[in-house]
Amino acid sequence: MHKEIPVFLLAIILLASCDQKKVNVPINEVSVEAPFEMPMIKVPDFSDIQRFVITDFGAEEDDQQATSQAIVTAISAAVEAGGGRIVIPAGEWPTGKIHLKSNINIHLEEGATLLFSEDPKDYLPAVKTTWEGMECFNYSPLIYAFDCENIAITGKGELKAKMNTWKVWFSRPKAHMESLKRLYNLAATDVPVEERNFVNDSSNFRPQFIQFNRCEKVLLEGVKITNSPFWVIHPFMSKDVVIRDVQVFAHGHNNDGVDPEMSQNMLIENCIFDQGDDAIAVKSGRNQDAWRLNMPTKNIVIRNSLVKNGHQLLAIGSELSGGVENVYMENCEVQEGAKLNHLLYVKTNERRGGYVRNVHMKNIQCGKIDKGVLGIETDVLYQWRDLVPTYERRLTPIENIYMENVRAADVAFVSRIKADPESPVEVVQLKNIQVESIRDQKVINENVNGFQMKD
Repeated sequence: MHKEIPVFLLAIILLASCDQKKVNVPINEVSVEAPFEMPMIKVPDFSDIQRFVITDFGAEEDDQQATSQAIVTAISAAVEAGGGRIVIPAGEWPTGKIHLKSNINIHLEEGATLLFSEDPKDYLPAVKTTWEGMECFNYSPLIYAFDCENIAITGKGELKAKMNTWKVWFSRPKAHMESLKRLYNLAATDVPVEERNFVNDSSNFRPQFIQFNRCEKVLLEGVKITNSPFWVIHPFMSKDVVIRDVQVFAHGHNNDGVDPEMSQNMLIENCIFDQGDDAIAVKSGRNQDAWRLNMPTKNIVIRNSLVKNGHQLLAIGSELSGGVENVYMENCEVQEGAKLNHLLYVKTNERRGGYVRNVHMKNIQCGKIDKGVLGIETDVLYQWRDLVPTYERRLTPIENIYMENVRAADVAFVSRIKADPESPVEVVQLKNIQVESIRDQKVINENVNGFQMKD
């Protein structure tokens, strides 16, 4: 049963509204060194901003409805006050979706856990989001921000997803694949996004855990994220993003750690990734949708992070149709015994278009790699090869790939580049790549110009 908001809470909201919009959230500028021109990254500072503790708004540890409503009410009060920090105290707090607003910080105190429902109905109504590089209306991400600025999720607490329903949806049955085909065809023929609704009984499009959609000045710092229905952290068409001191543990299907997509000016540092898919998967939209949106992913720096498990340390693609440029990873380590395919893997196909240029990796250490240090493939289609047609053929120019000071144990190869003869990869420089043993061949390259390997 819906609980009425107590009179004293209404008074708090009213008092806040009398002084609304007077709070100015301070902005910090983060300077980042990179082998390309990297702009200052602007992020909000909520350390001295008014606090709105959810227990003051009726949150109860054993009541999902009360806690969800308390978070909504606290956010509304903070918005009326011009901005604020929504405080989640120690304890386990069950909740449904959380929708951020501008000038809002969700702050989890040490010992706090936000436990997100596995009931898809708790993520309705549908919101404008994406599925694998294509825009659509779908279940809300567990934490969702659309067209916001000055937002943050901080603290030493935990964001955790209950997985009962999402685990069932991992199987991607025939009805789900038919919905994938329908979305692909709608996007390829420029059907308006508002007409692409995929909330029904069969699509089973799992929501992202955290999506910053068209946001600016975003900070994600300190929290632990456990489990996820789909991609874990997804900045989409966003600018000025810092992800710092975050721990990810998610071993479900498509559980990439961070997926920067058509986003710019981003720093990812001091993080720990332990997931069932790519650690960092840099993307830039799929095919016609990305060509329409026309926003490249650029100026991404990843540093000082540890990967415990993942398909790739750094993946680029295969959704890269908007273009990817200026990506730099340094001082990262893959834990000994981790399951890993490549340190750097660039993947695309004849439908993607876009481009990849100016990618740098430096000072990387890992143990055994199932495949190799560098992989580039331009004919990666997975299930899509026979599922849907090619509406328009566009190849992906790839150029200026640099790797330096890499140490690995047992690998199948150091470099395997399989490029299209119509569009050879241009300029790949590997310097001081040290491996203990090679199971196949050191270099397996096709259609590459300007390949160099130096000690």
